[in-house]
Amino acid sequence: MTAKLSKISLPLKLTFLIFSMVLNCMGLIILQLADTNITYGELGFLESFKDLPIAFISLFAVGFINKTGSKKALIAALAIVGFCSCLLPFIEEFWFYKVWFAIIGACFAIGKICVFGIIRNNISDEKSLAKTMNSVEASFMIGIFVVNTGFGWLISSQYSEFWRFGFLLIAVLSAITIFLLSKIEITESKPSESKNIFAELSRFTTPVVALFLAVIFFIVFVEQGFNSWLPSFYKNHLKVNSFFALQATSFLSLFSYAGRTVTANIIRRFSLSKYYVACISLIIALLLVILGIQYFDSEDSKMLLFLFPVIGLFLSPLYPVVNSKMITLVDKEKINLFTSLIVIFSSLGSSVSSIIMAVLFGKQLLNFYPLYILCSVILLFVISLMYFNVSKRKYRK
Repeated sequence: MTAKLSKISLPLKLTFLIFSMVLNCMGLIILQLADTNITYGELGFLESFKDLPIAFISLFAVGFINKTGSKKALIAALAIVGFCSCLLPFIEEFWFYKVWFAIIGACFAIGKICVFGIIRNNISDEKSLAKTMNSVEASFMIGIFVVNTGFGWLISSQYSEFWRFGFLLIAVLSAITIFLLSKIEITESKPSESKNIFAELSRFTTPVVALFLAVIFFIVFVEQGFNSWLPSFYKNHLKVNSFFALQATSFLSLFSYAGRTVTANIIRRFSLSKYYVACISLIIALLLVILGIQYFDSEDSKMLLFLFPVIGLFLSPLYPVVNSKMITLVDKEKINLFTSLIVIFSSLGSSVSSIIMAVLFGKQLLNFYPLYILCSVILLFVISLMYFNVSKRKYRK
Protein backbone atom coordinates (compact mmCIF):
# COMPACT_ATOMS: atom_id res chain seq x y z
CA MET A 1 0.00 0.00 0.00
CA THR A 2 2.89 2.32 0.71
CA ALA A 3 4.17 1.75 -2.84
CA LYS A 4 0.74 2.58 -4.23
CA LEU A 5 0.60 5.73 -2.12
CA SER A 6 3.89 6.93 -3.57
CA LYS A 7 2.31 6.83 -7.05
CA ILE A 8 -0.61 9.05 -6.06
CA SER A 9 1.36 11.46 -3.87
CA LEU A 10 1.96 13.97 -6.71
CA PRO A 11 -1.73 14.74 -7.44
CA LEU A 12 -2.43 14.85 -3.68
CA LYS A 13 0.41 17.35 -3.19
CA LEU A 14 -0.78 19.40 -6.16
CA THR A 15 -4.30 19.39 -4.70
CA PHE A 16 -3.07 20.84 -1.42
CA LEU A 17 -0.89 23.29 -3.34
CA ILE A 18 -3.90 24.59 -5.29
CA PHE A 19 -6.15 24.90 -2.24
CA SER A 20 -3.35 26.58 -0.33
CA MET A 21 -2.98 29.19 -3.06
CA VAL A 22 -6.69 30.06 -3.24
CA LEU A 23 -7.22 29.98 0.52
CA ASN A 24 -4.11 31.90 1.48
CA CYS A 25 -4.45 34.66 -1.07
CA MET A 26 -6.41 36.35 1.73
CA GLY A 27 -3.28 38.17 2.89
CA LEU A 28 -2.76 39.53 -0.63
CA ILE A 29 -6.41 40.58 -0.97
CA ILE A 30 -6.36 42.30 2.44
CA LEU A 31 -3.31 44.27 1.35
CA GLN A 32 -4.81 45.25 -2.01
CA LEU A 33 -8.35 46.05 -0.90
CA ALA A 34 -7.27 47.85 2.29
CA ASP A 35 -5.90 50.60 0.04
CA THR A 36 -9.45 51.21 -1.23
CA ASN A 37 -12.45 52.32 0.82
CA ILE A 38 -12.97 48.84 2.32
CA THR A 39 -12.42 48.70 6.11
CA TYR A 40 -10.48 46.11 8.10
CA GLY A 41 -13.77 45.10 9.71
CA GLU A 42 -15.22 44.17 6.31
CA LEU A 43 -12.02 42.37 5.37
CA GLY A 44 -12.04 40.44 8.64
CA PHE A 45 -15.56 39.18 7.95
CA LEU A 46 -14.51 38.30 4.40
CA GLU A 47 -12.59 35.42 5.97
CA SER A 48 -15.87 34.10 7.35
CA PHE A 49 -17.28 33.78 3.85
CA LYS A 50 -14.50 31.25 3.27
CA ASP A 51 -14.52 29.49 6.62
CA LEU A 52 -18.22 29.18 7.45
CA PRO A 53 -19.10 27.38 4.18
CA ILE A 54 -16.22 25.01 4.95
CA ALA A 55 -17.82 24.23 8.30
CA PHE A 56 -21.37 24.00 6.91
CA ILE A 57 -20.58 21.93 3.82
CA SER A 58 -18.28 19.44 5.58
CA LEU A 59 -21.02 17.36 7.20
CA PHE A 60 -23.10 17.13 4.02
CA ALA A 61 -20.02 16.55 1.86
CA VAL A 62 -19.50 13.15 3.49
CA GLY A 63 -22.63 11.70 1.89
CA PHE A 64 -21.70 13.13 -1.50
CA ILE A 65 -18.17 11.69 -1.28
CA ASN A 66 -19.41 8.28 -0.17
CA LYS A 67 -21.75 8.12 -3.17
CA THR A 68 -19.35 9.33 -5.84
CA GLY A 69 -16.06 8.10 -4.39
CA SER A 70 -13.13 10.24 -3.23
CA LYS A 71 -11.50 10.42 -6.64
CA LYS A 72 -14.55 11.73 -8.53
CA ALA A 73 -15.48 14.13 -5.73
CA LEU A 74 -11.94 15.53 -5.66
CA ILE A 75 -11.93 16.03 -9.43
CA ALA A 76 -15.28 17.86 -9.22
CA ALA A 77 -13.97 20.18 -6.48
CA LEU A 78 -10.82 21.01 -8.46
CA ALA A 79 -12.87 21.68 -11.60
CA ILE A 80 -15.02 24.23 -9.74
CA VAL A 81 -11.92 25.91 -8.28
CA GLY A 82 -10.40 26.18 -11.76
CA PHE A 83 -13.58 27.68 -13.21
CA CYS A 84 -13.93 30.23 -10.38
CA SER A 85 -10.28 31.23 -10.76
CA CYS A 86 -10.98 31.99 -14.42
CA LEU A 87 -13.84 34.33 -13.43
CA LEU A 88 -12.04 36.32 -10.71
CA PRO A 89 -9.92 38.55 -12.99
CA PHE A 90 -12.99 39.85 -14.79
CA ILE A 91 -15.25 40.75 -11.83
CA GLU A 92 -13.88 43.45 -9.53
CA GLU A 93 -16.90 44.01 -7.25
CA PHE A 94 -16.36 43.31 -3.52
CA TRP A 95 -19.49 41.14 -3.32
CA PHE A 96 -17.93 38.71 -5.78
CA TYR A 97 -14.99 38.12 -3.43
CA LYS A 98 -17.52 36.95 -0.85
CA VAL A 99 -19.16 34.56 -3.31
CA TRP A 100 -15.77 33.41 -4.60
CA PHE A 101 -14.43 32.58 -1.15
CA ALA A 102 -17.69 30.82 -0.22
CA ILE A 103 -17.38 28.53 -3.26
CA ILE A 104 -13.67 27.97 -2.68
CA GLY A 105 -14.38 27.11 0.97
CA ALA A 106 -17.01 24.54 0.02
CA CYS A 107 -14.66 22.93 -2.51
CA PHE A 108 -11.85 22.84 0.03
CA ALA A 109 -14.11 21.01 2.50
CA ILE A 110 -14.72 18.31 -0.12
CA GLY A 111 -11.09 18.24 -1.21
CA LYS A 112 -9.60 17.90 2.25
CA ILE A 113 -11.99 15.11 3.26
CA CYS A 114 -11.08 13.28 0.04
CA VAL A 115 -7.32 13.66 0.52
CA PHE A 116 -7.41 12.57 4.17
CA GLY A 117 -9.64 9.63 3.23
CA ILE A 118 -7.31 8.51 0.44
CA ILE A 119 -4.29 8.64 2.74
CA ARG A 120 -6.06 6.80 5.59
CA ASN A 121 -7.30 4.07 3.25
CA ASN A 122 -3.81 3.41 1.94
CA ILE A 123 -1.71 3.51 5.09
CA SER A 124 -2.50 2.55 8.68
CA ASP A 125 0.70 2.75 10.75
CA GLU A 126 0.70 5.86 12.99
CA LYS A 127 4.22 7.08 12.22
CA SER A 128 4.02 6.20 8.53
CA LEU A 129 0.77 8.12 8.32
CA ALA A 130 2.40 11.06 10.11
CA LYS A 131 5.27 10.98 7.61
CA THR A 132 2.85 10.93 4.67
CA MET A 133 0.62 13.70 6.02
CA ASN A 134 3.61 15.94 6.73
CA SER A 135 4.91 15.32 3.23
CA VAL A 136 1.58 16.09 1.54
CA GLU A 137 0.76 19.04 3.79
CA ALA A 138 4.23 20.49 3.18
CA SER A 139 2.98 21.39 -0.29
CA PHE A 140 0.36 23.57 1.44
CA MET A 141 3.24 25.77 2.63
CA ILE A 142 4.65 25.99 -0.89
CA GLY A 143 1.27 27.33 -2.03
CA ILE A 144 1.57 30.19 0.47
CA PHE A 145 5.09 30.92 -0.78
CA VAL A 146 3.99 30.90 -4.43
CA VAL A 147 1.06 33.26 -3.75
CA ASN A 148 3.12 35.74 -1.73
CA THR A 149 6.14 35.68 -4.03
CA GLY A 150 4.37 35.49 -7.40
CA PHE A 151 1.72 38.06 -6.64
CA GLY A 152 4.26 40.16 -4.75
CA TRP A 153 6.34 40.55 -7.90
CA LEU A 154 3.22 41.23 -9.93
CA ILE A 155 1.82 44.00 -7.72
CA SER A 156 5.22 45.71 -7.57
CA SER A 157 5.65 45.68 -11.36
CA GLN A 158 4.30 48.03 -14.01
CA TYR A 159 1.45 45.52 -14.49
CA SER A 160 0.23 45.77 -10.89
CA GLU A 161 -3.31 46.65 -11.95
CA PHE A 162 -3.58 43.21 -13.58
CA TRP A 163 -2.72 41.25 -10.41
CA ARG A 164 -6.04 39.38 -10.56
CA PHE A 165 -4.99 37.67 -13.79
CA GLY A 166 -2.47 35.66 -11.80
CA PHE A 167 -5.39 33.45 -10.78
CA LEU A 168 -5.52 32.09 -14.33
CA LEU A 169 -2.36 30.14 -13.55
CA ILE A 170 -4.22 28.45 -10.68
CA ALA A 171 -6.89 27.40 -13.18
CA VAL A 172 -4.21 25.84 -15.41
CA LEU A 173 -2.69 23.99 -12.44
CA SER A 174 -6.16 22.69 -11.52
CA ALA A 175 -6.56 21.27 -15.04
CA ILE A 176 -3.18 19.51 -14.79
CA THR A 177 -4.07 17.99 -11.42
CA ILE A 178 -7.43 16.77 -12.71
CA PHE A 179 -5.63 15.07 -15.60
CA LEU A 180 -3.20 13.32 -13.24
CA LEU A 181 -6.01 12.19 -10.93
CA SER A 182 -7.97 10.75 -13.85
CA LYS A 183 -5.00 8.51 -14.74
CA ILE A 184 -4.48 6.84 -11.36
CA GLU A 185 -6.30 4.15 -9.41
CA ILE A 186 -6.85 4.45 -5.69
CA THR A 187 -8.10 2.13 -2.98
CA GLU A 188 -11.30 3.37 -1.36
CA SER A 189 -13.13 1.96 1.63
CA LYS A 190 -16.67 0.77 1.24
CA PRO A 191 -19.06 3.34 2.70
CA SER A 192 -21.13 2.26 5.66
CA GLU A 193 -24.88 1.95 5.39
CA SER A 194 -26.67 5.30 5.23
CA LYS A 195 -27.61 6.48 8.71
CA ASN A 196 -28.59 9.71 10.35
CA ILE A 197 -25.46 11.84 10.28
CA PHE A 198 -26.04 13.28 13.75
CA ALA A 199 -26.47 9.79 15.18
CA GLU A 200 -23.14 8.88 13.61
CA LEU A 201 -21.49 11.98 15.03
CA SER A 202 -22.68 11.08 18.52
CA ARG A 203 -20.17 8.22 18.48
CA PHE A 204 -17.38 10.80 18.55
CA THR A 205 -18.67 12.63 21.63
CA THR A 206 -15.88 11.52 23.97
CA PRO A 207 -13.47 13.59 26.09
CA VAL A 208 -10.54 12.56 23.89
CA VAL A 209 -12.24 13.68 20.68
CA ALA A 210 -13.46 16.91 22.31
CA LEU A 211 -9.93 17.80 23.43
CA PHE A 212 -8.51 16.81 20.05
CA LEU A 213 -10.95 19.11 18.24
CA ALA A 214 -10.08 21.92 20.67
CA VAL A 215 -6.40 21.42 19.82
CA ILE A 216 -7.21 21.55 16.09
CA PHE A 217 -9.23 24.74 16.61
CA PHE A 218 -6.39 26.55 18.38
CA ILE A 219 -3.64 25.35 16.03
CA VAL A 220 -5.50 26.89 13.09
CA PHE A 221 -6.41 29.88 15.26
CA VAL A 222 -2.69 30.56 15.74
CA GLU A 223 -1.75 29.75 12.12
CA GLN A 224 -4.37 32.15 10.78
CA GLY A 225 -2.87 34.99 12.80
CA PHE A 226 0.29 34.51 10.76
CA ASN A 227 -0.81 33.46 7.30
CA SER A 228 -3.41 36.15 6.56
CA TRP A 229 -2.38 39.06 8.79
CA LEU A 230 1.42 39.01 9.02
CA PRO A 231 1.80 40.96 5.72
CA SER A 232 -0.44 43.73 7.07
CA PHE A 233 1.50 43.77 10.36
CA TYR A 234 4.73 44.17 8.42
CA LYS A 235 3.30 46.97 6.29
CA ASN A 236 1.38 48.94 8.91
CA HIS A 237 3.54 48.45 12.00
CA LEU A 238 7.05 47.85 10.63
CA LYS A 239 6.48 50.35 7.80
CA VAL A 240 7.65 48.24 4.85
CA ASN A 241 6.05 48.38 1.40
CA SER A 242 3.48 45.84 0.15
CA PHE A 243 6.02 43.97 -1.95
CA PHE A 244 8.47 43.45 0.88
CA ALA A 245 5.64 42.61 3.28
CA LEU A 246 4.58 39.75 1.03
CA GLN A 247 8.16 38.60 0.38
CA ALA A 248 9.05 38.62 4.06
CA THR A 249 5.93 36.58 4.76
CA SER A 250 7.00 34.14 2.04
CA PHE A 251 9.88 33.17 4.28
CA LEU A 252 7.32 32.07 6.86
CA SER A 253 5.95 29.59 4.33
CA LEU A 254 9.47 28.43 3.41
CA PHE A 255 10.31 27.74 7.05
CA SER A 256 6.92 26.03 7.41
CA TYR A 257 7.68 23.86 4.39
CA ALA A 258 11.06 23.00 5.88
CA GLY A 259 9.40 22.17 9.20
CA ARG A 260 6.96 19.71 7.65
CA THR A 261 9.55 18.20 5.31
CA VAL A 262 12.05 17.63 8.12
CA THR A 263 9.28 16.21 10.30
CA ALA A 264 8.26 13.78 7.54
CA ASN A 265 11.82 12.43 7.43
CA ILE A 266 12.60 12.18 11.15
CA ILE A 267 9.25 11.56 12.80
CA ARG A 268 9.75 7.79 12.96
CA ARG A 269 12.55 8.32 15.49
CA PHE A 270 10.45 10.18 18.04
CA SER A 271 7.31 9.90 20.09
CA LEU A 272 4.65 12.00 18.34
CA SER A 273 3.49 13.65 21.56
CA LYS A 274 7.04 14.50 22.72
CA TYR A 275 7.93 15.89 19.30
CA TYR A 276 4.77 18.02 19.34
CA VAL A 277 5.50 19.40 22.83
CA ALA A 278 9.10 20.21 21.84
CA CYS A 279 7.90 22.19 18.80
CA ILE A 280 5.34 24.23 20.71
CA SER A 281 7.87 24.96 23.48
CA LEU A 282 10.27 26.39 20.89
CA ILE A 283 7.47 28.58 19.48
CA ILE A 284 6.88 30.06 22.93
CA ALA A 285 10.62 30.68 23.35
CA LEU A 286 10.79 32.54 20.02
CA LEU A 287 7.76 34.66 20.85
CA LEU A 288 9.32 35.61 24.19
CA VAL A 289 12.44 36.74 22.33
CA ILE A 290 10.28 38.81 19.95
CA LEU A 291 8.44 40.41 22.88
CA GLY A 292 11.76 41.12 24.56
CA ILE A 293 13.00 42.95 21.47
CA GLN A 294 9.73 44.83 21.07
CA TYR A 295 9.45 46.06 24.65
CA PHE A 296 13.10 46.46 25.63
CA ASP A 297 14.66 47.53 22.33
CA SER A 298 12.30 48.92 19.69
CA GLU A 299 8.65 48.06 19.06
CA ASP A 300 9.16 48.36 15.31
CA SER A 301 12.58 46.70 15.15
CA LYS A 302 13.35 45.23 11.73
CA MET A 303 14.66 42.13 13.53
CA LEU A 304 11.01 41.10 13.81
CA LEU A 305 10.95 40.69 10.03
CA PHE A 306 13.42 37.82 10.36
CA LEU A 307 12.28 36.26 13.63
CA PHE A 308 8.58 35.79 12.85
CA PRO A 309 9.20 33.50 9.84
CA VAL A 310 11.36 31.15 11.95
CA ILE A 311 8.26 30.32 14.00
CA GLY A 312 6.90 28.50 10.95
CA LEU A 313 9.63 25.88 11.35
CA PHE A 314 8.03 24.68 14.59
CA LEU A 315 4.40 25.71 14.05
CA SER A 316 3.84 23.85 10.78
CA PRO A 317 4.39 20.25 12.08
CA LEU A 318 1.75 20.62 14.84
CA TYR A 319 -1.34 20.17 12.66
CA PRO A 320 -0.30 17.04 10.70
CA VAL A 321 1.35 15.41 13.73
CA VAL A 322 -1.68 15.70 16.01
CA ASN A 323 -4.02 14.74 13.16
CA SER A 324 -2.10 11.60 12.24
CA LYS A 325 -1.99 10.49 15.87
CA MET A 326 -5.78 10.63 16.11
CA ILE A 327 -6.71 9.49 12.61
CA THR A 328 -4.96 6.14 13.00
CA LEU A 329 -7.42 5.35 15.80
CA VAL A 330 -10.47 5.94 13.60
CA ASP A 331 -12.06 3.14 11.54
CA LYS A 332 -11.52 3.51 7.79
CA GLU A 333 -15.28 3.44 7.22
CA LYS A 334 -15.69 6.48 9.50
CA ILE A 335 -12.69 8.48 8.32
CA ASN A 336 -14.65 10.79 5.98
CA LEU A 337 -17.10 11.72 8.74
CA PHE A 338 -14.31 12.24 11.26
CA THR A 339 -12.34 14.34 8.79
CA SER A 340 -15.41 16.54 8.35
CA LEU A 341 -15.19 17.34 12.08
CA ILE A 342 -11.52 18.26 11.64
CA VAL A 343 -12.43 20.53 8.72
CA ILE A 344 -15.27 22.17 10.69
CA PHE A 345 -13.16 23.02 13.73
CA SER A 346 -10.26 24.12 11.54
CA SER A 347 -12.50 26.55 9.67
CA LEU A 348 -14.02 27.86 12.90
CA GLY A 349 -10.55 28.47 14.31
CA SER A 350 -9.59 30.36 11.16
CA SER A 351 -12.74 32.46 11.12
CA VAL A 352 -12.67 33.42 14.82
CA SER A 353 -8.97 34.29 14.62
CA SER A 354 -9.46 36.53 11.60
CA ILE A 355 -12.37 38.41 13.20
CA ILE A 356 -10.31 39.07 16.32
CA MET A 357 -7.36 40.15 14.17
CA ALA A 358 -9.62 42.55 12.28
CA VAL A 359 -10.54 44.20 15.59
CA LEU A 360 -6.87 44.35 16.62
CA PHE A 361 -5.85 45.98 13.35
CA GLY A 362 -8.94 48.20 13.13
CA LYS A 363 -8.23 49.71 16.55
CA GLN A 364 -4.53 50.21 15.71
CA LEU A 365 -3.35 47.87 18.48
CA LEU A 366 -0.58 46.37 16.38
CA ASN A 367 2.02 46.64 19.14
CA PHE A 368 0.04 43.90 20.93
CA TYR A 369 0.23 41.52 17.94
CA PRO A 370 3.13 39.36 19.29
CA LEU A 371 1.56 39.28 22.77
CA TYR A 372 -1.77 38.17 21.30
CA ILE A 373 -0.03 35.35 19.42
CA LEU A 374 1.90 34.29 22.53
CA CYS A 375 -1.26 34.08 24.64
CA SER A 376 -2.90 31.97 21.93
CA VAL A 377 0.08 29.58 21.80
CA ILE A 378 0.18 29.21 25.59
CA LEU A 379 -3.53 28.33 25.60
CA LEU A 380 -2.89 25.82 22.81
CA PHE A 381 -0.01 24.34 24.84
CA VAL A 382 -2.20 23.80 27.91
CA ILE A 383 -5.04 22.19 25.94
CA SER A 384 -2.55 19.99 24.07
CA LEU A 385 -1.06 18.68 27.31
CA MET A 386 -4.58 17.84 28.51
CA TYR A 387 -5.30 16.03 25.24
CA PHE A 388 -2.13 13.94 25.31
CA ASN A 389 -2.70 13.10 28.96
CA VAL A 390 -6.27 11.90 28.43
CA SER A 391 -5.35 10.15 25.17
CA LYS A 392 -2.50 8.27 26.83
CA ARG A 393 -4.77 6.99 29.60
CA LYS A 394 -7.54 5.95 27.22
CA TYR A 395 -5.43 4.15 24.63
CA ARG A 396 -2.74 2.73 26.91
CA LYS A 397 -2.18 -0.87 26.01
